[in-house]
Amino acid sequence: MDEYINPTLFSQPDSLLQFKHLLKQKNIELKLKFDPHQSVSDLLKEKSDFIDLILSCCWQHFLGPHAEQLSLCAVGGFGRRELFPHSDIDIIVLLDSDDTSAYQEALANLFTFLWDIGLKPGHSVRTIDECVTVALDDQTIMTSLMEISLIAGNNTLYEMLKLRITPDKIWPSDQFFAAKMEEQRLRYAKFHDTAYNLEPNIKEGPGGLRDMQVIAWVFKRHYNSSTLKELIKYDFLPESEYAELISARDVLWRIRYALHLLTDRAEDRLVFDYQRELAQQFGFSTEDQHYNQDVEQFMQFYFKTVQGLERLNEMLLQLFNERFVAGEMLCKETPVNDKFIAINGYLEAINESLFEQQPLALLEVFLLLQVNPSLSGIRATTIRLIRKNLHLIDAEFRNNKTANCLFIEIFRRPRGLTHELRRMNRYGVLAAYLPSFANIVARMQYDLFHIYTVDEHTLFVVRNLRRFSLEEHRDEFPLCNSVFLLITKPEILYIAALFHDIAKGQNGDHSAIGENIARDFCIQHDLSAHDTKLITWLVRSHLVMSMTAQRKDIGDPDVIHEFAQKVGSIEYLNHLYLLTVADIRATNPELWNGWKDALLKELYSATYNALIQGLQNPATLADRLRENKQEAKDELIKLGISEAIIYSAWQHTNDDYFLRYSADEIVWHTTTIVASKEADLPLVLLRQQTQLGSAEVFVYTKDEGPIFSIITATLDQLGLTILDARIMTTQDNYVLNSFQVLEQSGEPINESCRVAHICMSLRNNLLNRDVKGHINIHRRSKSRQALHFPIPTSIKFLSDPLHRHTIMELITTDHAGLLSKIGRAFLEQKVNLLSAKITTIGSRAEDMFYITDQQLKPIDDVDKQNLIRRKIQKILDT
Repeated sequence: MDEYINPTLFSQPDSLLQFKHLLKQKNIELKLKFDPHQSVSDLLKEKSDFIDLILSCCWQHFLGPHAEQLSLCAVGGFGRRELFPHSDIDIIVLLDSDDTSAYQEALANLFTFLWDIGLKPGHSVRTIDECVTVALDDQTIMTSLMEISLIAGNNTLYEMLKLRITPDKIWPSDQFFAAKMEEQRLRYAKFHDTAYNLEPNIKEGPGGLRDMQVIAWVFKRHYNSSTLKELIKYDFLPESEYAELISARDVLWRIRYALHLLTDRAEDRLVFDYQRELAQQFGFSTEDQHYNQDVEQFMQFYFKTVQGLERLNEMLLQLFNERFVAGEMLCKETPVNDKFIAINGYLEAINESLFEQQPLALLEVFLLLQVNPSLSGIRATTIRLIRKNLHLIDAEFRNNKTANCLFIEIFRRPRGLTHELRRMNRYGVLAAYLPSFANIVARMQYDLFHIYTVDEHTLFVVRNLRRFSLEEHRDEFPLCNSVFLLITKPEILYIAALFHDIAKGQNGDHSAIGENIARDFCIQHDLSAHDTKLITWLVRSHLVMSMTAQRKDIGDPDVIHEFAQKVGSIEYLNHLYLLTVADIRATNPELWNGWKDALLKELYSATYNALIQGLQNPATLADRLRENKQEAKDELIKLGISEAIIYSAWQHTNDDYFLRYSADEIVWHTTTIVASKEADLPLVLLRQQTQLGSAEVFVYTKDEGPIFSIITATLDQLGLTILDARIMTTQDNYVLNSFQVLEQSGEPINESCRVAHICMSLRNNLLNRDVKGHINIHRRSKSRQALHFPIPTSIKFLSDPLHRHTIMELITTDHAGLLSKIGRAFLEQKVNLLSAKITTIGSRAEDMFYITDQQLKPIDDVDKQNLIRRKIQKILDT
């Protein structure tokens, strides 16, 4: 095909179509050559060479007599000869002078033609002086120019530019290195300093291809090298690590190539939509696998590749810093102890056989970093030795009491725990010392709310707990900081955090299995019976507090009493509260909001009071009823409302109302209701900020029609997330419905015009008894992730211990209009809805509905329950 590319093509009337056809045919040819199991380096070069021919041909045609006066050059990935199927084609035209009048039109025609045939190049037109000026101001342009290669035209101009941008002229290697390190720091921060999330970016994320490029750029800037193999020549890497580096690059290249072909665009994110297809392409799919196992194995393969590249990036950049920046003066040896010295702030083993002679130093090295805050880390050569000697961490090592003491001491130190656990994980020490931890390294969790791998999530939990202890972070979580000060042994929390998800991916209840693993650990490490009992209880119960807060009525004294009995003491409550907040915060930064914060605080406070009062003296419903009623009445009288009016407003409400609403809510409802007339109904109110950190929507109207369905459909249409619903019907057939809501971003409702719009829309729809065009513009019917990892619908009916109602638990894939559909089903089945606890975690809906029959009796009949289940299932399936 290449032989057809020559200037004679332009003599044909359909030359534009001819070029389009050639590009299309070449792309098809390269696609057919691609094999996911073979290196793509030849394909990248072949594509680059082909585009070179196209551009060179066009250059000769459009520039004509000026073709040898100017230079056409490739930069960036094109200059490196690394063109993926949809890579950017970046070019620069080098001018011989500022006067472009002679060839301005020719260049414009060239770029127009290139766009018309589908190349869409990113181009710039500059003199050499201009190139140098912009490169001085912007290291990214300097980086791009470092990879410049001549496509066609004036070779002298090209060589002159290369001479003008050498390190002795601009951007010396030490300054360039510093700029690249800052760029990498900012890039890492965009990805929360982790590569281990559900939909990683294989180019820009930590451990991705950009890390590989940084290594190449920095190395090339200092040594003017043309190949990474010279890393061996200059004693940065041994042959084995160079092979590991190139192998990791090859894997990421192959995945990126496949991703471009699969998406037919420059897609660098491994999003859910493509993971299963890629898993099959790369051979991770077999007939006997359970659901998602192919994807899990493919992603684990990817993450372990990234982990290796991340480690090599760390080592090489550290060595570059020593050679390019620190120099010999700063690289003097400073004794640390009899096993280690410090070089340029990094720990170095005193000799290559240290770990063979004293294997316990494999743990001691991390403890030393905690004890010596002036140290920056472990020197690259010692990281290499650690990796080489991981086999020494065997059963005998794990059972060594000195090793056990060292490991526990790491958790007891007042600083550096998170950093050292991350290092231990990155270098493979954590998985070697704790074989159960090896099971969760790079393991994905396809529950759509954990966005990190299990090991990364675990380390984030530890980090969050550490932050609770620091005064500098007190403003983020004041209560957590205050509670943490009451913890006498923080290591108990950290160890519980390390083990809380350690059994993920094993068959069975991960909390129960994790409890047994944690118990074995505690016994082996000679922890006291008290500490062992607390750690294992925390591992077993780490989900209990969040489930209670989000799925039960924590305003019910019986619920608080039951939870307090499970906890048993304030010591256990303090530990569980801190672990719960840290755990939720580490699943996904976007899932934490003021509502969850307030719920957990309320549950903590109520449980604390119950434990202080004593479990043998629980608060009763009668106490709460009396206190709420009296407090509300006193406040209303202060507002000038007479007792007669108060009792008139309350005469048709039952005791349940005063139990399910707080005194301030009752005051808010009552003042509004007594001031309204029948003509004002439906009454729709909204309080922007409640004690729970959410907004409260209150509706008071006659009990006519599908009120719950209309309200929930409207709120959904308005882009609001419903967190809680309480439905009350008075004895004279009026309804008092209240909904705790947030914006779908998780933020509270802040603008008064937004409040007015919500209230007006809701009132109009209730008056019309319809929701027109029920489309939520803020989200699709089902999220993109949920389409690829759907959650099977589960409907269970649970009994209330006091036989007041039936609890219906619904687990399903969240989508627009879900609650409205449930409301319709209840209406058709003559089910009376008392309240609902709405929990949406990512794309997973876990909702609890408290229901009765029309006579306000629990629905115990199994046939009736099955009828309701089938009806809901049918509605959800349509």
